[in-house]
Amino acid sequence: MANPTAAMLVIGDEILSGRTRDANMHFLAGELTKHGIDLIEVRIVRDHAPAIETAVRALSETHDHVFTSGGIGPTHDDITADCIARAFGAHIDVRDDARALLEAHYDKSGQELNAARLRMARIPDGAALIDNPVSTAPGFTIGNVHVMAGVPLVFQAMVASVLPALTGGRPLLSQTLRLNRGEGDIAATLSELAAEFDDLTIGCYPFQTNGVFGANVVVRGTEGARIDAAITRLAKEFEI
Repeated sequence: MANPTAAMLVIGDEILSGRTRDANMHFLAGELTKHGIDLIEVRIVRDHAPAIETAVRALSETHDHVFTSGGIGPTHDDITADCIARAFGAHIDVRDDARALLEAHYDKSGQELNAARLRMARIPDGAALIDNPVSTAPGFTIGNVHVMAGVPLVFQAMVASVLPALTGGRPLLSQTLRLNRGEGDIAATLSELAAEFDDLTIGCYPFQTNGVFGANVVVRGTEGARIDAAITRLAKEFEI
Protein backbone atom coordinates (compact mmCIF):
# COMPACT_ATOMS: atom_id res chain seq x y z
CA MET A 1 0.00 0.00 0.00
CA ALA A 2 1.40 3.40 -0.99
CA ASN A 3 2.35 5.93 1.64
CA PRO A 4 0.14 9.00 2.17
CA THR A 5 1.28 12.03 0.19
CA ALA A 6 1.94 15.58 1.33
CA ALA A 7 2.61 19.00 -0.14
CA MET A 8 4.02 22.10 1.51
CA LEU A 9 3.04 25.69 0.85
CA VAL A 10 5.61 28.27 1.98
CA ILE A 11 4.09 31.74 2.24
CA GLY A 12 6.00 35.00 2.40
CA ASP A 13 7.51 37.83 0.38
CA GLU A 14 10.67 37.55 2.48
CA ILE A 15 11.36 34.07 1.13
CA LEU A 16 10.92 35.03 -2.51
CA SER A 17 12.99 38.21 -2.13
CA GLY A 18 15.94 36.25 -0.78
CA ARG A 19 15.90 38.14 2.50
CA THR A 20 15.06 34.99 4.49
CA ARG A 21 16.35 31.50 3.84
CA ASP A 22 13.62 28.89 4.33
CA ALA A 23 14.56 26.16 6.80
CA ASN A 24 11.10 24.74 7.35
CA MET A 25 10.93 22.66 4.17
CA HIS A 26 14.14 20.82 5.06
CA PHE A 27 12.84 20.08 8.56
CA LEU A 28 9.39 18.99 7.41
CA ALA A 29 10.81 16.69 4.72
CA GLY A 30 12.92 14.88 7.28
CA GLU A 31 10.07 14.45 9.76
CA LEU A 32 7.62 13.24 7.13
CA THR A 33 10.17 10.78 5.80
CA LYS A 34 10.50 9.24 9.27
CA HIS A 35 6.71 9.15 9.65
CA GLY A 36 6.06 7.42 6.33
CA ILE A 37 4.39 10.35 4.57
CA ASP A 38 5.86 11.23 1.17
CA LEU A 39 6.47 14.93 0.58
CA ILE A 40 6.15 15.21 -3.18
CA GLU A 41 5.54 18.90 -3.86
CA VAL A 42 6.59 22.26 -2.40
CA ARG A 43 5.31 25.65 -3.57
CA ILE A 44 6.36 29.14 -2.50
CA VAL A 45 3.95 32.04 -2.91
CA ARG A 46 4.09 35.69 -1.94
CA ASP A 47 1.81 37.42 0.54
CA HIS A 48 -0.94 37.76 -2.07
CA ALA A 49 -4.41 36.49 -1.24
CA PRO A 50 -5.44 35.08 -4.66
CA ALA A 51 -2.13 33.23 -4.99
CA ILE A 52 -2.45 31.69 -1.55
CA GLU A 53 -6.07 30.65 -2.04
CA THR A 54 -5.43 29.15 -5.47
CA ALA A 55 -2.41 27.18 -4.25
CA VAL A 56 -4.20 25.86 -1.15
CA ARG A 57 -7.18 24.63 -3.16
CA ALA A 58 -5.00 22.94 -5.75
CA LEU A 59 -2.72 21.23 -3.25
CA SER A 60 -5.59 20.17 -0.98
CA GLU A 61 -7.33 18.45 -3.88
CA THR A 62 -4.29 16.46 -5.00
CA HIS A 63 -2.54 15.43 -1.77
CA ASP A 64 -3.50 13.68 1.45
CA HIS A 65 -1.99 16.45 3.56
CA VAL A 66 -0.94 20.06 3.02
CA PHE A 67 1.38 21.87 5.42
CA THR A 68 1.64 25.66 5.26
CA SER A 69 4.23 27.89 6.90
CA GLY A 70 4.09 31.63 7.39
CA GLY A 71 1.56 34.42 7.60
CA ILE A 72 -0.33 33.74 10.84
CA GLY A 73 1.25 36.43 13.03
CA PRO A 74 -0.14 39.76 14.31
CA THR A 75 0.82 42.16 11.51
CA HIS A 76 -1.13 43.48 8.54
CA ASP A 77 0.69 41.22 6.06
CA ASP A 78 -0.21 38.07 7.99
CA ILE A 79 -3.13 37.06 5.77
CA THR A 80 -2.82 33.28 5.66
CA ALA A 81 -5.66 32.45 8.08
CA ASP A 82 -8.14 34.57 6.12
CA CYS A 83 -7.00 33.05 2.83
CA ILE A 84 -7.35 29.49 4.11
CA ALA A 85 -10.82 30.27 5.44
CA ARG A 86 -11.91 31.62 2.05
CA ALA A 87 -10.39 28.63 0.27
CA PHE A 88 -12.60 26.35 2.37
CA GLY A 89 -15.63 28.66 2.35
CA ALA A 90 -15.46 28.96 6.14
CA HIS A 91 -16.31 31.91 8.37
CA ILE A 92 -13.38 33.24 10.42
CA ASP A 93 -13.33 35.28 13.61
CA VAL A 94 -11.72 35.41 17.04
CA ARG A 95 -12.47 32.08 18.70
CA ASP A 96 -12.95 31.69 22.43
CA ASP A 97 -10.53 28.81 22.95
CA ALA A 98 -7.74 30.52 21.03
CA ARG A 99 -8.40 33.81 22.81
CA ALA A 100 -8.24 32.09 26.20
CA LEU A 101 -4.81 30.69 25.35
CA LEU A 102 -3.49 34.11 24.39
CA GLU A 103 -5.05 35.84 27.41
CA ALA A 104 -3.35 33.40 29.78
CA HIS A 105 -0.03 33.78 27.98
CA TYR A 106 -0.01 37.58 27.95
CA ASP A 107 -1.36 37.88 31.50
CA LYS A 108 1.50 35.68 32.67
CA SER A 109 4.08 37.74 30.80
CA GLY A 110 2.60 41.07 31.90
CA GLN A 111 1.88 42.17 28.34
CA GLU A 112 -1.30 43.52 26.83
CA LEU A 113 -3.45 41.37 24.59
CA ASN A 114 -3.94 44.20 22.15
CA ALA A 115 -5.86 44.18 18.87
CA ALA A 116 -2.82 43.13 16.86
CA ARG A 117 -2.07 40.12 19.07
CA LEU A 118 -5.74 39.19 19.15
CA ARG A 119 -5.57 38.66 15.37
CA MET A 120 -3.69 35.44 16.15
CA ALA A 121 -6.88 34.08 17.78
CA ARG A 122 -8.83 34.32 14.52
CA ILE A 123 -9.62 30.72 13.55
CA PRO A 124 -11.89 29.42 10.75
CA ASP A 125 -15.07 27.66 11.83
CA GLY A 126 -14.62 23.89 12.03
CA ALA A 127 -10.85 24.04 12.43
CA ALA A 128 -8.91 22.23 15.17
CA LEU A 129 -6.18 24.12 17.00
CA ILE A 130 -2.52 23.13 16.64
CA ASP A 131 -0.62 23.40 19.91
CA ASN A 132 2.23 25.90 20.10
CA PRO A 133 4.31 25.27 23.23
CA VAL A 134 6.88 27.90 22.21
CA SER A 135 4.85 31.12 21.95
CA THR A 136 1.25 29.92 22.58
CA ALA A 137 -0.44 31.45 19.51
CA PRO A 138 -1.97 28.37 17.86
CA GLY A 139 -1.95 27.10 14.33
CA PHE A 140 -4.94 25.18 13.04
CA THR A 141 -6.02 22.27 10.88
CA ILE A 142 -8.99 22.56 8.55
CA GLY A 143 -9.81 19.71 6.21
CA ASN A 144 -6.47 18.24 5.22
CA VAL A 145 -4.55 21.53 5.56
CA HIS A 146 -2.29 22.15 8.56
CA VAL A 147 -1.61 25.87 8.98
CA MET A 148 1.54 26.72 10.92
CA ALA A 149 3.86 29.59 11.78
CA GLY A 150 6.87 30.51 9.69
CA VAL A 151 9.30 31.04 12.58
CA PRO A 152 11.39 27.84 12.45
CA LEU A 153 11.34 27.06 16.17
CA VAL A 154 7.57 27.48 16.32
CA PHE A 155 7.05 25.61 13.05
CA GLN A 156 9.04 22.67 14.38
CA ALA A 157 7.00 22.59 17.59
CA MET A 158 3.75 22.64 15.63
CA VAL A 159 4.91 19.81 13.37
CA ALA A 160 5.65 17.80 16.52
CA SER A 161 2.10 18.53 17.69
CA VAL A 162 0.48 17.47 14.41
CA LEU A 163 2.38 14.39 13.28
CA PRO A 164 1.39 11.93 16.05
CA ALA A 165 -2.25 12.26 14.98
CA LEU A 166 -1.55 11.49 11.31
CA THR A 167 -1.52 7.99 9.89
CA GLY A 168 1.78 7.33 8.20
CA GLY A 169 3.09 4.53 6.05
CA ARG A 170 6.47 2.87 5.87
CA PRO A 171 9.47 5.11 6.63
CA LEU A 172 11.64 5.91 3.63
CA LEU A 173 15.13 4.41 3.94
CA SER A 174 18.23 5.39 2.01
CA GLN A 175 21.86 4.53 1.40
CA THR A 176 24.55 6.53 -0.37
CA LEU A 177 27.48 5.29 -2.44
CA ARG A 178 30.25 7.77 -3.31
CA LEU A 179 31.79 7.25 -6.74
CA ASN A 180 34.87 9.14 -7.92
CA ARG A 181 33.62 9.13 -11.48
CA GLY A 182 31.81 11.71 -13.56
CA GLU A 183 28.10 11.44 -14.26
CA GLY A 184 28.74 10.62 -17.90
CA ASP A 185 30.78 7.59 -16.88
CA ILE A 186 28.09 6.10 -14.67
CA ALA A 187 24.86 7.18 -16.38
CA ALA A 188 24.38 4.01 -18.43
CA THR A 189 24.90 1.77 -15.40
CA LEU A 190 22.48 3.82 -13.32
CA SER A 191 19.82 3.56 -16.04
CA GLU A 192 20.15 -0.23 -16.02
CA LEU A 193 20.03 -0.31 -12.22
CA ALA A 194 16.92 1.89 -12.14
CA ALA A 195 15.16 -0.42 -14.60
CA GLU A 196 16.06 -3.52 -12.60
CA PHE A 197 15.13 -1.98 -9.23
CA ASP A 198 12.06 -0.08 -10.36
CA ASP A 199 10.58 -0.19 -6.86
CA LEU A 200 13.38 2.10 -5.67
CA THR A 201 14.36 5.66 -6.53
CA ILE A 202 17.95 6.21 -7.55
CA GLY A 203 19.38 9.73 -7.56
CA CYS A 204 22.74 10.95 -8.80
CA TYR A 205 24.26 14.06 -7.20
CA PRO A 206 27.57 15.27 -8.70
CA PHE A 207 30.40 17.00 -6.86
CA GLN A 208 33.86 18.36 -7.55
CA THR A 209 36.63 18.17 -4.95
CA ASN A 210 40.19 19.32 -5.61
CA GLY A 211 39.60 19.09 -9.34
CA VAL A 212 38.22 15.57 -9.14
CA PHE A 213 34.70 14.94 -10.41
CA GLY A 214 32.49 12.42 -8.68
CA ALA A 215 28.92 11.63 -7.73
CA ASN A 216 26.99 10.49 -4.72
CA VAL A 217 24.43 7.89 -5.74
CA VAL A 218 21.50 7.77 -3.33
CA VAL A 219 19.17 4.77 -3.33
CA ARG A 220 15.82 5.21 -1.55
CA GLY A 221 12.92 2.92 -0.78
CA THR A 222 10.96 1.21 1.97
CA GLU A 223 12.61 -2.21 1.70
CA GLY A 224 16.02 -2.33 3.32
CA ALA A 225 16.98 -5.60 1.64
CA ARG A 226 16.24 -4.20 -1.80
CA ILE A 227 18.33 -1.11 -1.10
CA ASP A 228 21.19 -3.32 0.09
CA ALA A 229 20.97 -5.37 -3.10
CA ALA A 230 21.05 -2.30 -5.33
CA ILE A 231 23.99 -0.76 -3.50
CA THR A 232 25.86 -4.08 -3.59
CA ARG A 233 25.26 -4.39 -7.34
CA LEU A 234 26.48 -0.85 -7.93
CA ALA A 235 29.58 -1.28 -5.79
CA LYS A 236 30.45 -4.52 -7.59
CA GLU A 237 30.01 -2.86 -10.99
CA PHE A 238 32.56 -0.19 -10.12
CA GLU A 239 34.79 -2.51 -8.06
CA ILE A 240 34.40 -0.67 -4.78
